[in-house]
Amino acid sequence: MNDIIDIAKEFGTLYEPKSALIFYESSDSNKTMYVEHFDMDRNGNPVNAHPLTINEAKELAKSLNTDEEKDKTFLQSKGILPTHILNINPSQNGSVLWYSPSQERQMYFVKNLGIPNGKAKVPALLWLANKERVSVFALASDKRPTEKTLLYYAPFFNMYEHGAVCMGTVDIHIKNSASVEEFTNAWEDYFFNSYFSHLLDNYNPIKGNCANLWKKLIETAETFPVGVLKKNGKTLKNVLR
Repeated sequence: MNDIIDIAKEFGTLYEPKSALIFYESSDSNKTMYVEHFDMDRNGNPVNAHPLTINEAKELAKSLNTDEEKDKTFLQSKGILPTHILNINPSQNGSVLWYSPSQERQMYFVKNLGIPNGKAKVPALLWLANKERVSVFALASDKRPTEKTLLYYAPFFNMYEHGAVCMGTVDIHIKNSASVEEFTNAWEDYFFNSYFSHLLDNYNPIKGNCANLWKKLIETAETFPVGVLKKNGKTLKNVLR
């Protein structure tokens, strides 16, 4: 995908340098340590050197503990785990498998496709994402999928045949402290707030013309016709491997 709608609310906080620490070690056999604290001027240069005070050491410890706590909250639920979450891998990069029911979504298309931007009904979808990339598959119904549920190709532009999404120049930023709800919402927003632009590798994800399908759905607000979906020969269990 080539462009993205403003989702600055997903971006992290901007931090500016305020202070610096230099650790000194004695050259004798005792190897004693001494820490010096520097303030930073408006140009980022260290000034006002002085020994690290007890209060400054406490603030440093508090900051380190806060960062550690943020890492622990990654992909944790804010409450009871939502029913649309199917699998969570809480490793450092993290991954989540979830599904979304058929619904109406705002969609954006590049001008040369001849499809107006607007709202359209989309089918139920299966999502698999980590911090850096996402794969999307279509489902035949809104029923909660199981390991045996058959998967279909996601009926969108910018899709690779194996399910991965080409995000183009979109700047993906998933917070290290993101809850599982924030994580899944962010990825769905990245996907639908980006501009759909082209088919990849001469691969057509549906039965019929993809551009004509989405133009009709936006102009008529009809329910997505699941009959145009193409099976990809996989089940949910295959995606989990």
